[in-house]
Amino acid sequence: MPERPNDPHTPHAPYMRVLDALAVEISEGKYGAGDPIPSEAELCERFGVARETARRAVRVLRERGLVETVWGKGSFVVDRSASDESKEQRG
Repeated sequence: MPERPNDPHTPHAPYMRVLDALAVEISEGKYGAGDPIPSEAELCERFGVARETARRAVRVLRERGLVETVWGKGSFVVDRSASDESKEQRG
């Protein structure tokens, strides 16, 4: 199932708006390796979405390897350079 509609005029799911914004902020360095991303409550307030919508966006970031979640602590940006180096050494 594709995550993004092929037609650019098709509205996309609210979680994608949150996901896209966070992914851009991570890639631009607003949140660096080890930094926490905003909590679900903060994302709900910022984007005007339900908690499950914010949770889904964070889950997709986690599935993409951009963040890791520590129960009771929050979600933190993964140090991708360390994982890239280990891939190069194995490859």
